[in-house]
Amino acid sequence: MKIFASSYTFDYSWEEVSTNNWRKYCPWNDKASHVLAVDTISRHVDADTGILRTERLITCKQNAPQWILTILGGDTTSYVYEVSYVDPKAKKVTMCSTNMTWSNLLECRETVVYQPASHEPHAKTEFKQEAKIVAMCGGWQKIRTKIEEASIERFRENAARGREGFEMVLEMSRRAFGEEREKMKMAQ
Repeated sequence: MKIFASSYTFDYSWEEVSTNNWRKYCPWNDKASHVLAVDTISRHVDADTGILRTERLITCKQNAPQWILTILGGDTTSYVYEVSYVDPKAKKVTMCSTNMTWSNLLECRETVVYQPASHEPHAKTEFKQEAKIVAMCGGWQKIRTKIEEASIERFRENAARGREGFEMVLEMSRRAFGEEREKMKMAQ
């Protein structure tokens, strides 16, 4: 098993980050062109805790080498199952995702948490990400290690692009809603 972990501080409030999390794969994010669709499977608010639980299926176009597709079968479409929890009282978003495509060969479990930054809780949001990657190659330790190392490196590159793209979404959203507030003020 290989583990990737990262953290980052967004210069946006938790309210902005948690709201825009649902817009992460919108046209404003040109770093997410590989995401073909995001389908909500279920959404439920727990009456006792107020926690919003959402299940989504994310459809992606992967750029796996053709020789891998030929050997393993399949095509360039892959699926990710995501469960998220939004706790408005604790101001915490937790997202857990796992690959569904080729999960019998490689398992990738990712957890992302967004919480107000401890040093500026009203203006900044802490992002923590962890991915655990396990290649299912039986006793072939060298092959398993190589696959896991390559997968972690690719995950690292994609994570950096993902943060960049989400930063663009946050910026565009702040600008768009700021413009709308100005229009509403002028109309009064």
